Amino acid sequence: MDLKLFGEVFVTLLVILDPPGAVPIFLALTGSMSRQHRNRAALQAVALAFGVIVVFALVGRQILAYLHIDLPALQGAGGLLLLLVALELLTGKTDDPRDQVTTNVALVPLGTPLLAGPGAIVATMLFVRRTDDFSGYLAVAVGIVAVMIIVYLVLRFSGILVRILRPSGIEVLTRIAGLLVAAIAVQLLADAIGAFVTEYLNSPH
Repeated sequence: MDLKLFGEVFVTLLVILDPPGAVPIFLALTGSMSRQHRNRAALQAVALAFGVIVVFALVGRQILAYLHIDLPALQGAGGLLLLLVALELLTGKTDDPRDQVTTNVALVPLGTPLLAGPGAIVATMLFVRRTDDFSGYLAVAVGIVAVMIIVYLVLRFSGILVRILRPSGIEVLTRIAGLLVAAIAVQLLADAIGAFVTEYLNSPH
């Protein structure tokens, strides 16, 4: 296995996915759930993120080319989706447990686009593009699996914070998470717009 490539994949994805940074958002969306449902949401979110990243690693370029989708468009779509989630967190619409569906919360927005977002997808696609032998592909695969295990463990044991924070603390954390998600969404949209503008300026008229 290419250990150098493994290290690059591991560090890059770990920084992009940012497990500690995902904890407040995860708790904001699942804080009112039972421990069993919260653990299941963590597993589902990580499983979906892993699946999305692997699919795009294998056939991402072909999918985007077939649909005539540029990477900035993928970033913009992720930003819009996250902005909707941020508005719900900031307005308190997710406070009522009856309005929450475990699978929906786990899949969207936790699994994608928070974990398997444009950054992780693009980074993985670039790593695969650099690789042309079995040792390289193995390094990329092991790197992805290792990062996903760490993300799952962080989310899985974040429930300890729920018992410490209590409902009032979770409510405050929800508002803070809403601001963080909104900031991530705006950054994605800004990057997408910047990429479109740059492409337009560089294209022949």
